[in-house]
Amino acid sequence: MSVPPPRTVPLKELEDNLIEFKFRDECAHILIPLNKCRRRTGYAMWKCTDLRHAYEACQYERYKTRVKAHMATKK
Repeated sequence: MSVPPPRTVPLKELEDNLIEFKFRDECAHILIPLNKCRRRTGYAMWKCTDLRHAYEACQYERYKTRVKAHMATKK
């Protein structure tokens, strides 16, 4: 499975949506609609599950990429 290239979100959009610095990564394009959905539904855990799973999958793919890069440097 190939990893798609990271999507970047313009800084203005990140600031407008109050995304903290620690979350401004390659997965921010999913986090913005997820946070909007969470606010709209009162942070109900059983709502917005598709977006939450997509965000978690994106974070996991980033983690695997970092681990792979780290292992390559150890060799």
